[in-house]
Amino acid sequence: MTSTLIGNTLKAWHFLYKRGFIEGFGHISARLPDSDQFIIARHSLGPKATAEDFLVLDLEGRKISGKGDIPGEYPIHLDIFRARPDVGSIIHYHGMYSTAFTTSEQMLRPIHLMGTIFHDGVPIYPDPRLVSNRQRGEALAKALGPHRAVLLRAHGAAITGGNIEEAVGGAFLFEENAHRACISAGLGKPVWLDEQTAAAAGEELLKNRGPFRRVWALVESDAEK
Repeated sequence: MTSTLIGNTLKAWHFLYKRGFIEGFGHISARLPDSDQFIIARHSLGPKATAEDFLVLDLEGRKISGKGDIPGEYPIHLDIFRARPDVGSIIHYHGMYSTAFTTSEQMLRPIHLMGTIFHDGVPIYPDPRLVSNRQRGEALAKALGPHRAVLLRAHGAAITGGNIEEAVGGAFLFEENAHRACISAGLGKPVWLDEQTAAAAGEELLKNRGPFRRVWALVESDAEK
């Protein structure tokens, strides 16, 4: 199970790096099943990553195994995992489009069908500084609350999922929704989906899980090239 999880996390890393989500900044983690440990990409990991580039940490932030330094913002992952037992994977990245909504008067909401999986809201963590200590990690986890994603003001985003496939699909669809919203805002006032429509559509997508399967098919396709 652990080797499969690391293999899938590595595929996800390559996919996100290739598609511009990471580009030197960002990290990915996945909870190890039936344990109080998780794997996380080491500090300064580049596009030519291997399975050996992932560290194992416990829920106290101690490195259990692996070579390399722990990412400075590991509390993003540690404290969300501690606060949310339902979360199996977390992606932190500095999305150009999504982060723009933390530095404007517009609040990011579903504007496209696939964005409706975030219909219950996208909270904003107000501190733009690096989440480099447990105090900030706990504050970020509190800001996230029960939601699927949280934006960090003038910084980036943290996307959660029940597993690595769901987290990657979430990040892909989150940024796509933000990109479409930015285009709409550039054309004039964006026309957001109303709350009732977004909730109905989002619940339907989350039930059939089709969007996550489709994005993971892209991940697998990229891995075969």
